[in-house]
Amino acid sequence: MEIIEILKTIGIFVGALMILVFIHELGHFLAAKFFGMRVERFSVGFPPRVWGFKMGDTDYCIGATPLGGYVKISGMVDESMDTEFLNKEPEHWEYRSKPVWQRMIVITAGVIFNMILAFFIFTGMTISNGKLTLPVSNVNGIYIPEGSFLEELGFQTDDQIIGVNGEGVIAFEDLVAPSVITSGNLSYQVIRNGEEMDVNVPPTFLDSLQTRGFLDPILAFPSTISNVALGTPAEKAGLKAGDRIINIDSIDVNYWVQLTTIITSSEGKEMDFTIQRGDSIFTLAIAADPETKQVGIGIPTLEMVGGEHIQLGFIASLVDGWDQTIETTSGIIGGFSRMFSGDISVRQNLGGPIAIASITRQATDQAGWTGFWQITALLSITLAIMNILPIPALDGGHLVFLIYEGIVRKEPSEQFKIVAQNVGFIVLLTLMVFVIFNDITKLF
Repeated sequence: MEIIEILKTIGIFVGALMILVFIHELGHFLAAKFFGMRVERFSVGFPPRVWGFKMGDTDYCIGATPLGGYVKISGMVDESMDTEFLNKEPEHWEYRSKPVWQRMIVITAGVIFNMILAFFIFTGMTISNGKLTLPVSNVNGIYIPEGSFLEELGFQTDDQIIGVNGEGVIAFEDLVAPSVITSGNLSYQVIRNGEEMDVNVPPTFLDSLQTRGFLDPILAFPSTISNVALGTPAEKAGLKAGDRIINIDSIDVNYWVQLTTIITSSEGKEMDFTIQRGDSIFTLAIAADPETKQVGIGIPTLEMVGGEHIQLGFIASLVDGWDQTIETTSGIIGGFSRMFSGDISVRQNLGGPIAIASITRQATDQAGWTGFWQITALLSITLAIMNILPIPALDGGHLVFLIYEGIVRKEPSEQFKIVAQNVGFIVLLTLMVFVIFNDITKLF
């Protein structure tokens, strides 16, 4: 069974990666063809070549290594290190014979297409699913478990969060937007015991974010039951959907997380639940299942705690898709900036193929296709940002050479480009080994 789960994880990850690689290389391919450049190969995956066909001048193929892809354009020093063309005069259909501005477009087209893909995904999900939001004005407080990560950061139970970084917000999700949590000086404005105060969060909190979680709407959920599973202790005791548990064994209960914490720590001991049903209040004796440590009650939905489902029109969905793309991009860049500045740990926050595959699988398990496409959009933006970094062998490295050529009116020597390509490959290979080793060490 474990083998099946591993294969499923790999399959989901490879599926997402192949979509990203195909779109990225398609950008290079279409731009090159548009400017009359000859494309010798369009490969999804790295060699060896597994399958493909030739149409016109181009070999369309799939490689055996599904960790990337490439478009081989005639007259360009690229990953193939093919330099035979350097001994001949440039042909009109070669990359090197085209104006600098055309070559810049070809080099950046892959990054642009990845950004466009993310925009289309975000827009499509908004058109299809609408927007589910939780207004901050509907959240009167949050529950902070004793000894939790959030308590370490300075939050307390019943804090009403009203803003972040000195600005008020409309929706709860704005409190944990990517650009917000990766900002250098993060602080939340809360109302505590009738007084407004700041909770300052150090940048190092990102080191623990993946394993310990952060602000989540569930912290504000009341102890109201959405449904009762048949045959469970709750159903046998007489609990019903809509009941609110207000006390357990003389302990006042206001939040869902507080309720589940008490139940799971009871070790199957019978407890007295005080229930509010409409205008009546009564007590039921219930013991959690000793194996599952649950009583069989369903978590409230976001709508039950003041959440609102908004169906946006086409134009509004486009605007929302654009906003999500910009917001996610800002957050990823902010995260990289925190790592490069040393504010947060590179080891804790930089993930490789294993970590990405795990996250993609988790998102798909939790939210189905919606989760899959959300992660795909996130990875598409990440791929775009990584590729535009000024490292030889990446699109950003080629772009640097073109900018230099455009400024000084002289192209760097081909020998220099080849040396730079080799250095870039060593850097990328070293980085790949590091992230894979890092992923493995996190598993143990």
